[in-house]
Amino acid sequence: MKYRFCTIGTALVLSLLLCLPVFAQTVDINTADAAALAEALDGVGDKKAAAIVEYREANGGFVSIDELTAVPGIGEKTVEANREVMTLGESP
Repeated sequence: MKYRFCTIGTALVLSLLLCLPVFAQTVDINTADAAALAEALDGVGDKKAAAIVEYREANGGFVSIDELTAVPGIGEKTVEANREVMTLGESP
């Protein structure tokens, strides 16, 4: 009987965990360093993250998330895939 309770309890806990929304960590594309960008953004590795930082330093902060497509190597698909985790803080 004790075993049955554990199984039911475990199933209940797992069910509740699966119902919880998954909160993705956000990244501010105007202030994050290359390492943070590479870690937070899907399809963005070290080279693309460095390109984002270089673009930002040369051109000022991003005014919109869509402006990220101006960075060489970053296309619309990458922006759309990561739109929910990117934020725009103050321009540096």
